[in-house]
Amino acid sequence: MSDDQVRFSLNETDLPRFWYNVNADNPVAPAPVLHPGTKEPVTPDFLSVLFPMELIQQEISTERYIEIPEEVREIYKLWRPTPLMRARRLEKALGTPAHIYYKYEGVSPSGSHKSNTAVAQAYYNKMAGTKALTTETGAGQWGSALSMACQFFGLDLEVYMVRVSYNQKPYRRILMEVNGAQVFASPTDRTNAGRAALEQNPDTPGSLGLAISEAVEVAAMSNNTKKYSLGSVLNHVLLHQTVIGEEALKQMDMAGEYPDVVVGCVGGGSNFSGLAFPFIRQNLREGARTRLLAVEPTASPTLTKGIYAFDYGDSARMAPIVKMYTLGHDFVPPAIHAGGLRYHGMAPALCSLYDAGHIEAVAVKQADVFDAAVQFTRTEGILPAPESAHAIRAAIDEALAAKALGEKRVILFNLSGHGHFDLTAYQEYLSGSMTDSSYPDEAVQNIKDHLPEISLDAVP
Repeated sequence: MSDDQVRFSLNETDLPRFWYNVNADNPVAPAPVLHPGTKEPVTPDFLSVLFPMELIQQEISTERYIEIPEEVREIYKLWRPTPLMRARRLEKALGTPAHIYYKYEGVSPSGSHKSNTAVAQAYYNKMAGTKALTTETGAGQWGSALSMACQFFGLDLEVYMVRVSYNQKPYRRILMEVNGAQVFASPTDRTNAGRAALEQNPDTPGSLGLAISEAVEVAAMSNNTKKYSLGSVLNHVLLHQTVIGEEALKQMDMAGEYPDVVVGCVGGGSNFSGLAFPFIRQNLREGARTRLLAVEPTASPTLTKGIYAFDYGDSARMAPIVKMYTLGHDFVPPAIHAGGLRYHGMAPALCSLYDAGHIEAVAVKQADVFDAAVQFTRTEGILPAPESAHAIRAAIDEALAAKALGEKRVILFNLSGHGHFDLTAYQEYLSGSMTDSSYPDEAVQNIKDHLPEISLDAVP
């Protein structure tokens, strides 16, 4: 490695041919997915109302590697492999002996890592004969990615966008509409779930859980004319994101280093898992000792303050019940700018690894996140999405900790998307009007009162 090298790039021939399935190596047996009505383990027939069978098979698979279809790989080549960068200017500004690397997913056409699973899900739906999809989106990264993918495969798309983000981030909505999607501010009066939420609170900012309810309801009531597509949480989504970590392993080898800590923001868990899971494989199978650090907002601290229990994946209790860290399915988070992290739960596979001690987690404040984002922009020249800036905050904290100890520390984080459509958030930060929100400690005691009652007999 050159002393001044900052970019480590792979060729198209290095594009991964397989996704990595962490379920093959997870020492914790997966908990069953339960029917929201009967609370018994779901059947493929139930899931087939929402998903094509190939994605259902990926959801339950324990195969270590699943081949990426050639048509998906060809579309991936529009932006993959993505670059691995060393943040030398940030290191210098911090005066740290740490080496800071980041995998930059903002080079995708939609501007974030979400395209990795959007293309795959659109492909499998197209192969199954699906004509239209429904989905939710928080900050709009997922909706932007799926609208692009639907255009590639000739699918119609309805997007239920969390109301506060719909208002805060109009340009992401416009990008979805450019790609032919219909975008609605959730909650809407188009669904039973939306009407019930509006009746209870006409001024609700909405939530990802509620937007999921609307999208699931539309798909479930469509007489099989529409399927539902999810941007995070479920195993097949995390699986598709592992192209990030597989590339990063090769690129860290090019750099002649191996990370002591891998960092990513978490809302539902997809971008963190996409980078971290291949490194978890190396820990579990090859004896590596990399720390995996998940970073979430103090306003929605699912891992750091939630409880590990069975809960609905959505607010209206239409989505399956899964075992995860949760703040309760009816949790409505404050209107922070990191809309993609405002979810009550977390990916079950990630949660099981966290509960077993294979993953660490930390919660950070919004103002501190934007402090880090601005420092990163001024040193590295890339404006990060507010979600991605949570990882930057933790990476900087790790680098400063290394400085205090006088030790070298190799840090790798996922810069999961750019913030070009988030300038109103930066305007609020620069004006000094940004506020912080934290989930109150006393609320933790009440979470269990908001969870479904699950009979132990129903759980194998």
